[in-house]
Amino acid sequence: MFKAYAASSAKGDFDVIEFDPGPLGYDEVEVAVEYCGVCHSDLSMKRNEWWMTKYPFVGGHEVAGRVVALGEGVEGLEVGQRVGVGWTSASCMRCDQCQSGYQNRCPSVEGTIVGRHGGFADRVRAQAAWTIPIPEGVDSVDCGPLFCGGLTVFNPLAENHISPTGRVAVIGIGGLGHMALQFANAWGCEVTAFSTSPDKEEEARKMGAHHFLSTRDSDALQSVAGKFDMVLDTVNAPLDWDAYVNTLRPGGKLHVVGAAPKVEAKVFPLLMGQKSIGASPTGSIVRAKEMLEFCARHEIKPLIETFPMSKINDAMQHLADGKARYRVVLEADW
Repeated sequence: MFKAYAASSAKGDFDVIEFDPGPLGYDEVEVAVEYCGVCHSDLSMKRNEWWMTKYPFVGGHEVAGRVVALGEGVEGLEVGQRVGVGWTSASCMRCDQCQSGYQNRCPSVEGTIVGRHGGFADRVRAQAAWTIPIPEGVDSVDCGPLFCGGLTVFNPLAENHISPTGRVAVIGIGGLGHMALQFANAWGCEVTAFSTSPDKEEEARKMGAHHFLSTRDSDALQSVAGKFDMVLDTVNAPLDWDAYVNTLRPGGKLHVVGAAPKVEAKVFPLLMGQKSIGASPTGSIVRAKEMLEFCARHEIKPLIETFPMSKINDAMQHLADGKARYRVVLEADW
């Protein structure tokens, strides 16, 4: 039997449950959870904001732990090895997307907390390929948020072929944005932070921003018209999309990873500047491994606050109140 913290409704607290996970499947790995990040997606899923939550709901898709059991057919992993599991727990490995190296875009991709129980538990299971080894130089306590938030903001740098001479702007200095600043700086880019919070400027610069612009200043965006190769939107709020498109150089990309309700922009500026608006879901298996190696090489880590897993309701409320600076991590204390 597995033990987990589950919410029985959108407004209910997390309480301890036990459940039988059944036999360990072919090509499946069982991981003892040591740490698990609390992502805003966990909060959205608990509240059923995306209309795909099943109760009792066991969240947790930023897992760092150790392998405790290997299913039949698993190769390349060992019992006791440090590993992590992120938003994705399985993909078909047969479709064109999977075989092209874009397993995160698989039509039948399985979410770690969608229709199954995630890492707010003593153990969690995932397909072997999506059970990612943690390299030396990356601490387990810091690692969980990298498997979701970190991968989400690392992936656009690679997918958009951003060069070390590129100019990148990041919208939002929060759970995603603070990692995006670190990645873009280590990538070699000239980095600008956009924020509605002027008091975050000093912290943003320490994270890697060379420039800081308060978007409460109506002239701020106009002052950087035509400057950026990529503007990375990490917030889930509506924006003045045309104003941000205007900050792009010809051929630039406005890349969305925040779950904004919708995007509306004039087409003519996109046409004339061959600019584009795009988005991406987390990242592939290989990209996750590259991201971890990049973090180890450049000593990149999220800024975290830790709570015992037994205090999960306090941790979720802390996140819901907007007080997280900048990622919340639960430490197993069963």
